[in-house]
Amino acid sequence: MIVSFTDQFRKQYKKANIRIRNRFDIVLEKFMSNPMDSELRNHPLHGKLEGFRSIDVTSDWRAIYKEEKQDEVVFYFVALGTHSKLYK
Repeated sequence: MIVSFTDQFRKQYKKANIRIRNRFDIVLEKFMSNPMDSELRNHPLHGKLEGFRSIDVTSDWRAIYKEEKQDEVVFYFVALGTHSKLYK
């Protein structure tokens, strides 16, 4: 499994407060152990985000990613933000 971050994701991560960054780091470890862990509430997105998936960072913050199967499975994290900001 390979995890990669887009420039947009990196910018959003840097702008997030330290509590969110620390929580994302914990969630990412859990994700890397088991992407379908029920605590992550991993689910597919619909509409304009069809083809992407979302995991919970906190009750309001989400991380959006896309999975691609190449030689290995690659998870591209593309966005990090509050539910209202990401899905407006």
